[in-house]
Amino acid sequence: MIQGAIISVAQMRAMDEAAPALGMPTIQLMENAGAAVAQAIMARFSPRQTAVLCGPGNNGGDGWVCARHLAQAGWPVRVETLVPTAQLRGDAAVMAAAFNGQVRPLNTTEPHADLYVDALFGAGLSRPLAPEIAGLAQALASQKAKLVAVDVPSGLPGDGDPPLAGQGFRAALTVTFVAKKRAHVLHPARSFCGDVIVADIAMPTGAWSGLRLDLHENDPRLWGAAFPQPAAMAHKHARGHAMVVSGGLANTGAARLAAHAALRVGAGLVTVLSPPSALIVNAAHLTAVMLRACADATEMAESARQARATVIGPAAGVTPATRETVQALLKENAALVLDADALTVFQDEPTELFAALRSKDVLTPHAGEFNRLFPGLLSAAPTRVEATIEAARRAGCVLLLKGPDTVIAAPDARVVVNATGTPYLATAGSGDVLAGLIAGLMAQGMDAFDAASAAAWLHGRCAEVLGVGLIAEDLPTALPEVLRTLLSTIQTG
Repeated sequence: MIQGAIISVAQMRAMDEAAPALGMPTIQLMENAGAAVAQAIMARFSPRQTAVLCGPGNNGGDGWVCARHLAQAGWPVRVETLVPTAQLRGDAAVMAAAFNGQVRPLNTTEPHADLYVDALFGAGLSRPLAPEIAGLAQALASQKAKLVAVDVPSGLPGDGDPPLAGQGFRAALTVTFVAKKRAHVLHPARSFCGDVIVADIAMPTGAWSGLRLDLHENDPRLWGAAFPQPAAMAHKHARGHAMVVSGGLANTGAARLAAHAALRVGAGLVTVLSPPSALIVNAAHLTAVMLRACADATEMAESARQARATVIGPAAGVTPATRETVQALLKENAALVLDADALTVFQDEPTELFAALRSKDVLTPHAGEFNRLFPGLLSAAPTRVEATIEAARRAGCVLLLKGPDTVIAAPDARVVVNATGTPYLATAGSGDVLAGLIAGLMAQGMDAFDAASAAAWLHGRCAEVLGVGLIAEDLPTALPEVLRTLLSTIQTG
């Protein structure tokens, strides 16, 4: 397996083609793949009436192998084939001949089994599903039938495009091989995949040694070595100072959320820079987080000289004052995390912002804010990955595009897709916490790309720990548990 890599359909095809010359016949890869699917099914489900839906190609061949292994384990299983077995060719024909169980034509009229295995097409499908196949997919989804997909659910292009013609099988479990593909991590395709298992099918290492693997799933293995851990003689000043710019009197909560997150993730000192009118409100809610009154952009910038990282944008207001403060802060040494209003305030002249940004800064837009700064880019790019890479290049800094498939890119085209989190992160203030986590890590010395990647991963893991009912205030409270597990993993390798 290729740990953490996200590959394209073309890269997987290249590996398959290279394998025989490296001593691994394609028929053995098919045997290993089908066996891995069967093993995953038996690990997750009890024996039940199972229909393996096999298509005409290699994906179908994997299905025939899976059916044979399930039958050998005593499962009540049958194959439903899209084409007569006499029409199969190559490895798929060999595997079909090796199956001695029940075989029927594909039944597309109504669900009639307790478990389905979708081995109809695969990642390379480039045309919409035939109407009868799309109808079966819809019927299975409407009846919430349990379905396991081989490689990707049929109807989903493997490179992360939306389901063709809006149709695709919805899986409870997808078993893929060697590495994840974009469809497994990018929405909306990802929502069709269910849980994703990457199976080792003994693909020779040499099959991918010449490929450019430049897209990865966000994982501590990428940034764990740089994650800050205080030394035995550490003191609060050694752990870094983060600052957060507060909004006005009625808009102070977002800055406090960011500040608490920065403190909880390990910054030794955190200060909220507050307009004088909001000072008393902030003072009433802050304890370990410090507070400083700043009357204007000049005073904000002077205060930020003591920081390693500063957050501006959460509830700051889309006003000339916010614009001036951003411009002033960009002239100071502290790295900036720009979120929300600090982005929108430049929507009419984004190039002015880009010209002032440094490689150590981070932009954290959601899709709407992204479109204001980079109009048309998101819709024109093949996926969010390419859009984020191009946006980071234009801005000259790290860009984190928020969403259920958050993408983080650096100006040098390094890029990761974050897969931690739950839909319950779609709540007010969640993004403010994320901005604070990034600043808190940068204040401790992480570079912008690693800090943004680590913060996104932690943010999602905190949501997973909290579960249903979380609100933004809860996220920093889950950090100690998440950090303990993370640091234990880093320390033990």
